[in-house]
Amino acid sequence: MKGNTVAVCSPEPQEVQQMVREQYTTTTDGTHIQRPENQCVYKIGIYGWRKRCLYLFVLLLLIILLVNFALTIWILKVMWFSPTGMGHLRVTKDGLRLEGESEFLFPLYAKEIHSRVDSSLLLQSTQNVTVNARNSEGEVTGRLKVGPKMVEVQSQQFQINSKDGKPLFTVDENEVVVGTDKLRVTGPEGALFEHSVETPLVRADPFQDLRLESPTRSLSMDAPKGVHIKAHAGKIEALSQMDIIFQSSDGMLVLDAETVCLPKLVQGTQGAAGSSQRLYEICVCPDGKLYLSVAGAGTTCHENSHICL
Repeated sequence: MKGNTVAVCSPEPQEVQQMVREQYTTTTDGTHIQRPENQCVYKIGIYGWRKRCLYLFVLLLLIILLVNFALTIWILKVMWFSPTGMGHLRVTKDGLRLEGESEFLFPLYAKEIHSRVDSSLLLQSTQNVTVNARNSEGEVTGRLKVGPKMVEVQSQQFQINSKDGKPLFTVDENEVVVGTDKLRVTGPEGALFEHSVETPLVRADPFQDLRLESPTRSLSMDAPKGVHIKAHAGKIEALSQMDIIFQSSDGMLVLDAETVCLPKLVQGTQGAAGSSQRLYEICVCPDGKLYLSVAGAGTTCHENSHICL
């Protein structure tokens, strides 16, 4: 069969396309194929009123952003923000520094408050100014309250020192100590003491009277080494509703003066008629009472001793 060959002719490309088209377009008898109708086309994206609302919302956000940015710039400018602080407030290595007047609406907590060297520190309030000191547990250990009518200090001890640290005035539960060289009371009524007073010297101002007075009780002056009463340019008066007692437990009573006057001593009976010398002697009763007796050639005290009865 070597010598037998078979020749097969291949169709052209155009003929193949025509055959395929006829295969899909031709139908056999008894069959009917409907062509597909136009289907709905779904578009991807936002269109219509939704798109307009989205653009309007984005525009509103942009306007709000611009307004907030402008307000931030305005606040920074009005409040004087700077790298070192805000307004009159400056942040330094030692703490905070305020220039001018400052107002605090709530409590201020600080370890130390002081003014500049060339100005004073002023704390002012329409109600009162209260300064509290607290311990580690938050309890108030000291309080200074300045009100419209009273200054109140609540502490275990209140002390005022001089610029060199010397205590000038100290108050605690047991005593009051005045550390100055001189305590001066300028009130017209003087000083009122409900209990005893211990002092080395009581002195009035120059050309003023010194008066020690006890209106309803007795007045007592005691000293272990004596009481010295001196009036260099005036007189000394001792007035009492009842008795004035000068007592010396170990010594004597000395009246050292050019003239000693006892104008209200009880006087005894007159001497013999015709005696015009007007001389008297002072007699003493056993109880210490003094009386006058007309002087005679000898003592006449025994003649008037009935006054001592």
